[in-house]
Formats: sequence, C-alpha cells, structure tokens
Amino acid sequence: MEYKNTLNKIDSSDYVEVVNLDVNGDMRRRFLDLGIINGTKIKILYRSPLGDPRAYLIRGAVIAIRDDEAKHIYVQSLKKEMN
Repeated sequence: MEYKNTLNKIDSSDYVEVVNLDVNGDMRRRFLDLGIINGTKIKILYRSPLGDPRAYLIRGAVIAIRDDEAKHIYVQSLKKEMN
C-alpha cells in the first residue's frame, strides 16, 4: 500500500494516526521505544522558532522529533476531532 502523508508535512494542531513506519535500525527502535507504532494517535503541538524540530503529543508525553526523522512516519489525518 502506498502512503502519501508523512508526519513532517502535517499542519500544526492537527491530529493524526500512524499508518506505517518506513525506517529500520536505530531510528525504528527509537520510534518503537517512544510508542510510535501503527494506530498511535499523535497531536502536532509546536514548531520551534527555526522550524525544526517540532513538538508532538504522543501517548501523553511531549516529544520533539526532527523533520528528517518525521518524514519516515506515515500518517492519516484525524482532523481536530480528538480532544
């Protein structure tokens, strides 16, 4: 299946759900350790003053992820329906 939206391309304050991780090795392990797996709900919170990294709410914790890492996380939008 081909996925189009990656986490680094989503507008701020949107909610998304992880549908695929396109990465292996240490970075995949880091994502799994952070609880980023298929089905995980993520809220985009803030972008740093220079634009990278961004802060995300993942499983109740605020996590900073750089765009070059976030481009490996494929997501689908859940709009702003989750509160």
